[in-house]
Amino acid sequence: MKQIKVVLLLAAIVVLPVWAGGDSSDGHSHATPTPMLTTAIAPRASGASEEFEVVAVLEGKRLVVYLDRFATNAPVVGAKVEVEGAGLKGLAREINPGTYAIDVATAIPAAKHPLTFAVETADTADLLTATLDISAPVASVEHANGWKQWIAWVVAGILLLAVGGFLLVRRSKNRNRSLGRR
Repeated sequence: MKQIKVVLLLAAIVVLPVWAGGDSSDGHSHATPTPMLTTAIAPRASGASEEFEVVAVLEGKRLVVYLDRFATNAPVVGAKVEVEGAGLKGLAREINPGTYAIDVATAIPAAKHPLTFAVETADTADLLTATLDISAPVASVEHANGWKQWIAWVVAGILLLAVGGFLLVRRSKNRNRSLGRR
């Protein structure tokens, strides 16, 4: 009778977590997840020198260049900004203080493109380089619990029960031998 109680206790220890929800994580569900809202980040490039900082963002059919002083982060107004690379070559026009734009005539293919920015102001001139990354977005792979994983857990549980039962029977036989019973 005592053996049956121990076997039932072991079975309850194994079965209880499965009955209670299968795992111990908070709010973890194996249902199809709801899609998350994502925002697309436009391809961009950034570079810096001792004088200037530049950030270039590809927005549709134009490349927008944000130009600041490196030391103060103040926008550079009235500069001559020449852009070269990724099929672009020309002078960017100022559209806002510290913001310049150059039109993109043809679509830029997906790759990493080196860009060169020649910046000239009334007091200094500098050459900056950056890499415009127009890579295809990486598709994320979701973890899905397949039937093989569930079979592994079931087999592990069965093995645990079998080992527990074997140890109980062995203990019972050893106890009977020590008491002189057969």
